[in-house]
Amino acid sequence: MALTLFVGLMLNLLPWSGAALLLRPDFLAITLLFWSIREPLRMGIGVAWGMGLMVDVADGVLFGQNALAYSLAVFIALLLHRRILMFTPWQQTFYVLLLLLALQAMTLLIRLSTGVDFIGMGYFAASVSGALLWPLLTLLLQLPQKVEPKRD
Repeated sequence: MALTLFVGLMLNLLPWSGAALLLRPDFLAITLLFWSIREPLRMGIGVAWGMGLMVDVADGVLFGQNALAYSLAVFIALLLHRRILMFTPWQQTFYVLLLLLALQAMTLLIRLSTGVDFIGMGYFAASVSGALLWPLLTLLLQLPQKVEPKRD
């Protein structure tokens, strides 16, 4: 879990620019959501808060902005994790989209309250690309957990 969170953080910190920056999903948020849905007893709001503070420091934004948004998204994911797990990864994409939109809406509200201008509806494109990435991420993160049957 720690390695995947570290990789998600590093992917967020890559120097993205142009259209790629607009479409770049929040890799750390998706990873936090995956582990809070799959392992709710091991991934909690405290981890999301800590990772959010690291993103705040790295991005140089208002301290606590991402921490609050990540914590809110993980809290909702923890509440709904049993319901989400009933569906296939493609069906889970809808729930993940809603969680990512809630995360970005919280961040946007905080940014607007500090006087930052709204850049338009393209701001939410990252949530759509992140939700579309969900089935692939689910497949990749579950590979090490699959156990091969023993052959005698």
